[in-house]
Formats: sequence, C-alpha cells, structure tokens
Amino acid sequence: MAPSDNAATAGAYGGSASSLLPSFLYSTTAAKSTLLQKAMIGNARSAPELVIPAPSEGQKKIAMYSPEFYAACTFGGILSCGLTHMAVTPLDLVKCNMQIDPAKYKSISSGFGVLLKEQGVRGFFRGWVPTLLGYSAQGACKFGFYEFFKKYYSDIAGPEYATKYKTLIYLAGSASAEVIADVALCPFEAVKVRVQTQPGFARGLSDGLPKFVKSEGALGLYKGIVPLWGRQIPYTMMKFASFETIVEMIYKYGIPTPKDQCSKPLQLGISFAGGYVAGVFCAIVSHPADNLVSFLNNAKGATVGDAVQKLGLWGLFTRGLPLRIVMIGTLTGAQWGIYDAFKVFVGLPTTGGVTPAPAPAAGAELAKA
Repeated sequence: MAPSDNAATAGAYGGSASSLLPSFLYSTTAAKSTLLQKAMIGNARSAPELVIPAPSEGQKKIAMYSPEFYAACTFGGILSCGLTHMAVTPLDLVKCNMQIDPAKYKSISSGFGVLLKEQGVRGFFRGWVPTLLGYSAQGACKFGFYEFFKKYYSDIAGPEYATKYKTLIYLAGSASAEVIADVALCPFEAVKVRVQTQPGFARGLSDGLPKFVKSEGALGLYKGIVPLWGRQIPYTMMKFASFETIVEMIYKYGIPTPKDQCSKPLQLGISFAGGYVAGVFCAIVSHPADNLVSFLNNAKGATVGDAVQKLGLWGLFTRGLPLRIVMIGTLTGAQWGIYDAFKVFVGLPTTGGVTPAPAPAAGAELAKA
C-alpha cells in the first residue's frame, strides 16, 4: 500500500488510535478481510491482506512440539505444581503428622488444633520452601516430559494406532515423565517430611538439608525414591490419563459446541473440573504409597515392613485418606487450571478434548491419486 493510501485510510477512520478504528480491522477471518477490501475501494491499490493485526497476533506464534512449545509447557508445570503444593502446605502438614503419629493427630480438626497449640500459626507453613522448590522441579519435568513423551510415543505408534490406543499413550507418557520428575523431587521431599514431622529438627531447607545429609549421607536423600515412584507413578498415570479421558467426554457429551468454538474461560473451567475429578482417583490409587513415604522419611532406618507392621494394611489404605482426597482433588484441579491458563496466555491450546483423526488407509490414498 502506498504512503498516500495509508494517510487517506487514517484520515477516513479517525487516526491511529485502536479504539477509533472499525472493528473489522482486528479480524483475521477471510470474510471480514473481504469487508476491509470493500471499505478501501477507490484506493490506487486494494489491500490483499489485513493491514493491522489483532493485538494477540503481535506476538510470535509458538509452533506445536517446537522447543519453544516444550519450554512453555515446562514453565507452566513449574507454576502449576510449585504454587499449588505450597498453598496447601497446612493440609499436607496435618496429613503427614496423622500418618506418622495417629495417636496424637487423631483427626483433621484435632490435628490442626494440636499444631496451633504447639507451634502457632507460623507452624502451619513449616517446610514451605522445600515444598515450593521440590514440586516446582517435579512439575517442570512432569508436564514438560509428558508433552514430549506423548508426542514421541504417538509418532512411534503412527496416527491410526495413536488414536486407537490413545489411553495407552497417555499412560506410557505420564509414567515416563514421572520417573524423571521424582528424581528431581526426592531430596526435597525427604527434607520436607523430616522438617514437618519432627519439631526442632530444622526450620526449613537451608538448615534441614545439610543436617539431613550429615545424619544419613547424600544417598539418604534418595532412601524414599522407590516408595516415591510407587506413589507418584500410579498417581501421575491416573492424573493424566483420566484427565484426558474426562475432558474428552465433557466436550463430547456435555458441551453442545466443538472445543475450538468454546470460550477460553469455559475451556479453563472444564480443565479445572476434569482435573478435580482426576485428582480424586489419584488420591485413592496412590495413598498407600504416600503413607509409606511419610513413614520411611520420618524415622532413620525404617523399612517397609516396619510401616506395614505398625500401620497395618487397612491403615496403609485409609489413614489420612479423606483429607488427602480433598487436598489432591483441589490440588489437581488447580494444577490443570493454572497449567492450561498459562498455555492460553502464551497462545497455545488447552490440554485434551480433541481426538486426532486417524491416518487414511493406503488404499484410500491410492484411490484419491
């Protein structure tokens, strides 16, 4: 477009202020692009494309499955896991103490009362630093590697089998990601449990970590890695596979319009709802291992046999479970909400809800040719 055309256009629509420009200038659809061209009839040259991009188009688009895409998913995982786990530190603190000392912490309400009486309000957030850092590291690996492995296993399977066995793809991708994520989490989790369940052991991570290493050695930080895998891998497999399935069912049976036509707030609400329901399943599946992790990290030299003998099989499955269902349901719903909100913020679609079409058969391709 010539400079004189720009000047004429600006004069006709009242200057360059976006609030004074006609709304069709901010559309990217072909129909409204045609309206723009009609509005500029009489110019020396008609505009073949929009001359003013929408504000959201000013940013560089992130290509799916590019390095930038995985970096964005990794950062979204940091926000979703680190912030949410830190926010529920008081619930986690009561839960851990109920698992370790059920005679003293008999219920949720009495547990909060004991902590308030003995440690004051500040005691409710004891261990928040290792919680924040540990679950931020875990979230980075959990979500970033999940997106990577989901794409990797889908490519290996091929479009047809990736669609047919999509739940297996979700399970395999999430399990692979969690193996890595727990290696990042384990040292922080060990210190967190010791700080939260042994008053006077340490104030937090800065003094608790060197004290823990001095007491049990650097390898002691990974004493609970196997129970942690036992807790977190089933948890994460359930978390991702059930979330993807629940969200897909909501869009398929509960929403009258396709996902790409739903508003972003509605999509984020579905992400939270799907995450909450998935979190309830996660809590039930992973609770016995969660009791083991708390028991092993609380006592030096403790074994799985000691935990089973003291807690009993029924206790392993039920002790602290109602509180954990509330905590994990809320936590998982918030995590998916934050994660997808960040993806929307950077211009990426929300997670789940659309099943990719299978690749056409070879015979169909030849017929078209």
